[in-house]
Amino acid sequence: MIEDYYTVEQISNMLNIHPKTIQRYIREGKLRATKIGKGWRITGHDLSTFTESNSYEIPASENRPLRTITASSVIDIITFGKEDAIRIMNTLTASLNAKPSEYGQSSMQSQYIERENMVRVTLWGEIRFMAIMMDTIAALTEQHKEE
Repeated sequence: MIEDYYTVEQISNMLNIHPKTIQRYIREGKLRATKIGKGWRITGHDLSTFTESNSYEIPASENRPLRTITASSVIDIITFGKEDAIRIMNTLTASLNAKPSEYGQSSMQSQYIERENMVRVTLWGEIRFMAIMMDTIAALTEQHKEE
């Protein structure tokens, strides 16, 4: 019976895992492989065993899409006093804390500048997160205009 053999690069493409991670799994004994020349070869059976076992974990950094877009922004919001500033900062903090994990890493700093009656917000994160935060800021400031 002729057995199919796969290279590290082929398995990397099939599983969407970096080749160095595949090599680490081989080194750690989680994935059986045979060294042929300078490269490793993995049988179809060993690959199936590996993917069905608990030792197959995709690292969080490799579970992201291939292309990520991050942005940063500084937003100055004129407020109608300290209570308004606190309302805005608390709402933005709650939005940040409630964001879904698929929006990736993000950060926010907010500061009330009393002498200018202004909240300064610094945002950084993936583009979808930034869009939601900008929409939230727009809604918070437009809501107060209507009152």
